[in-house]
Amino acid sequence: MRTSIATVSLSGPLTEKLTAAARAGFDGVEIFENDLLATPLAPEEIRARTADLGLSIDLYQPMRDIEAVPPEEFARNLRRARHKFELMRRLGADTVLVCSSVSPLAVDDDALAAEQLGELAALARDFGIRVAYEALAWGRHVNTYEHAWSIVRAAGHPALGTCLDSFHILARGGDPKGIADIPGEKIFFLQLADAPLIAMDVLQWSRHYRCFPGQGGFDLAGLLRHVIATGYRGPLSLEVFNDVFRQAEAGETAVDARRSLLVLQEATGLARPPAPVVPTGVAFAELVTPDAAPVTGILGALGFTRTARHRSKPVDLWQQGEARVLVNTGPAGRRGGTVLAAVGLESPDPAGAARRAESLLAPVLPRRRAPEDAPLDAVAAPDGTELFFCGTPGSRAPQEEGDAPEPLDWTGDFEPVGDKPDGGHVTRIDHLALTQPWHQFDEAALFHRSVLGLSAQESVDVADPYGLHRSRAVTSADGGVRIALGVGPAPSGDAARTQHIALATDDVVGAARRFRAAGGRLLPVPANYYDDLAARFELGDGELDTYRELGILYDRDESGEFRHCYTETVGRVFFELVQRDGGYRGYGAQNAPVRLAAQHAARPGR
Repeated sequence: MRTSIATVSLSGPLTEKLTAAARAGFDGVEIFENDLLATPLAPEEIRARTADLGLSIDLYQPMRDIEAVPPEEFARNLRRARHKFELMRRLGADTVLVCSSVSPLAVDDDALAAEQLGELAALARDFGIRVAYEALAWGRHVNTYEHAWSIVRAAGHPALGTCLDSFHILARGGDPKGIADIPGEKIFFLQLADAPLIAMDVLQWSRHYRCFPGQGGFDLAGLLRHVIATGYRGPLSLEVFNDVFRQAEAGETAVDARRSLLVLQEATGLARPPAPVVPTGVAFAELVTPDAAPVTGILGALGFTRTARHRSKPVDLWQQGEARVLVNTGPAGRRGGTVLAAVGLESPDPAGAARRAESLLAPVLPRRRAPEDAPLDAVAAPDGTELFFCGTPGSRAPQEEGDAPEPLDWTGDFEPVGDKPDGGHVTRIDHLALTQPWHQFDEAALFHRSVLGLSAQESVDVADPYGLHRSRAVTSADGGVRIALGVGPAPSGDAARTQHIALATDDVVGAARRFRAAGGRLLPVPANYYDDLAARFELGDGELDTYRELGILYDRDESGEFRHCYTETVGRVFFELVQRDGGYRGYGAQNAPVRLAAQHAARPGR
């Protein structure tokens, strides 16, 4: 189906919003009146600009406080409407949104509302315009879609229909099943928005916290199925009021918006992109650094061994068990500090995973590749992290008939350096934690869920000495891939966006002792934490003293136990040693405030 987006959903002047919408692949836009009033371009120039960009103007909005008012007030409203209809004719827009009145002059009289909306529609038809009447969730007398439709039906004018808005329906707990009673041709427009499920004034909720489909808690797929069943064939349009989107770069927001519509259409059977290919494990984590010594010192102390070097690039492979870390000292490392720049994801179908990613607008990354290198496809996550789709050892890429299949095992690009990993405590990468730019947290969760096929857990808030961190984990069903996405307490530069690699071990105490004996420094944890730990849990003899000595944190739930500790931070990256016992599937969120405070205290100059 055609897709559209309201200009109020994007930041910047109107011309930038139009360009962003077109580049993201939208078919049309809703022009928000304030955007038009603020532009120096005449309506004819905006009409030409949208046409040049391949966009249609699907809706002009909003027209407010029209119906169920005294005659003299309605006469003024018709005069105002005549001016707007003339403007719309110049603009090339043929549908106007009329919101249910919130005016104190409006009376609770459906017959009067129908009569006056009918008169408005008759005037609109003279200009070749349709009127789409929408029930605001906070409308003075009309605040449900059923009520709005009953007034439209009573008016009985061909140029008058209804606009359905998912937020106004679902925020009030409305049942979308009643949409089936509305003929599809009388649904003039459909606006979609998701929202987190929070208890607050509905007007403030609407104005500040809407988000794109799949980023909140509404069942938009269920609502959309009811709308499509009526025969509605208009555009799927996004109208999202969000404080973050209004400050973020319009181009990135527009891509996030269109991806959300593609995923929603997939969920309702309206689109069939390539099926998701869920990764089965973490093949590697790649650190880019201008100075390898600090990070390789930590890796060595953790028990990793430098086992191989890339045949054509300044990249070393460090390994312990099934945990593999690449250390890249190439030109990209000159951007400053050590960063977790790329993640290799083991995939049963790397080519299929890449097709899925590209179909959902993930940027495909160009790759400098020698003829003998494995043909790895890579895309960029919203925060810029490169995601490589790696075949499992021995797998080969499909080729044209008659061609020899290329090997997909990326380790074949590395030449052994003679060292073999010894039997350390680390077994594999347990999870990766990536702190997102402040405006991309919800986008990142939707990206990893839709593009990679991972499941998203509930978002949690974690107290930091300078505010709140939000965190949301995305995982494969068996826990082979776990990525914890976070966002800091305030907008800040990349230097404040820490990342970390969590390493699984069966003996965190032994791993911590080995690390410290090899010269590694563990994050010191305040003694008050252990006093509280003794009050919360009954621990074995000497267990608390061991944890206090090594800076080990502890958590327990109904499924199992979790023990973990942290290294110092190098650049933006630190390591975590984790031991999961039983069926524990969390990340020690109870301990995160203590860890964050300890890391603040350990910063240079503190």
